[in-house]
Amino acid sequence: MGVDLSYVNQVEDYGGIYRDSGKSRDPFRIMKDHGANTVRVRLWHTPNWVANLNNGKSYYDLYGTEKTIRRAKENGMAVNLDIHYSDRWADPAHQETPAAWAGLPLAVLKDSVYNYTLAVLNYLKNKNLVPEMVQVGNETNSGMLWPAGKVENNNWQNFAALLNSGIRAVRNFSINSSVKPKIILHVAQLQNATNWTNSLVSNGVIDFDILGLSHYSKWSTVATMEEIESSIRDFKAMYGKQVMVVETAYPWTGNNADSYTNIISVEDKAQGYDITPEEQYRYMKDLTQTIIRAGGTGIMYWEPAWITSKLNDGWGIGSSWENNAFFDFNGNALPVMDHMCYPYKGLSF
Repeated sequence: MGVDLSYVNQVEDYGGIYRDSGKSRDPFRIMKDHGANTVRVRLWHTPNWVANLNNGKSYYDLYGTEKTIRRAKENGMAVNLDIHYSDRWADPAHQETPAAWAGLPLAVLKDSVYNYTLAVLNYLKNKNLVPEMVQVGNETNSGMLWPAGKVENNNWQNFAALLNSGIRAVRNFSINSSVKPKIILHVAQLQNATNWTNSLVSNGVIDFDILGLSHYSKWSTVATMEEIESSIRDFKAMYGKQVMVVETAYPWTGNNADSYTNIISVEDKAQGYDITPEEQYRYMKDLTQTIIRAGGTGIMYWEPAWITSKLNDGWGIGSSWENNAFFDFNGNALPVMDHMCYPYKGLSF
């Protein structure tokens, strides 16, 4: 039962307040008390552009990520470290090589991925903050570290080699670590997962633990809960790996709390669901039950605490996601919070 809380430190610095039962509280504690047992956190290599917007604070570099991991661990939650291998957002449309590695040939890039991954984990080990899971890349549908690792003309070899470098670093780190992180590979949207995973496996990427999926109904052609269940069952059977939805979200309103245009709108209803606080809760309960029934290992909600504030993310001030949060526009916890502690069939707490 995971929540991506990467934005919390910055939101709080810019005036965001979180309330549960009318009282202002630590959002990590709120999540824990409502059933969250895992925190996902993104790591960017050298996000100088973030520092330029925030009086020198980078937030999502190793030191900012360390703060988020510490807050998660102090509240008794496991951690999924999502390494983007970029200075900024990595997703199906963007996989920009860090400036520090720009123009490097593939052989040197492979070493850079290995050494960087190992250095990050050793740093966290020295702080007693080893993550229980590591994502080697984020939504790497068409590769990573473009242009060297971009999948073009159905050539997956360079991408596979880079992934294997990151995987090898995690495995080698684990030899001398009491916490041995599970390795997650991550593809966006269920309809893309079969070809993506087949292509990687056929190019020698086989040493991973979890197939991680993004599922957003707005962008998914796998539309119904029945189709989602069938897909996850198939992935488990085909690859013999655990399957997790490591990103998902659903809106509770179509309204805005600020002038920053929302990414998901009132037109983006899932099939069979409306957009209200009660329907957000129902959607997340149904999706979670579907994943459990299919044999999936987990679900992680993307940025449930990215509420509006004075935060400037470079595209707008406030939040483009506040209508998908677990809090209303006054920072009060919404019903959806309790989908994490609902008594699901087939799952014991």
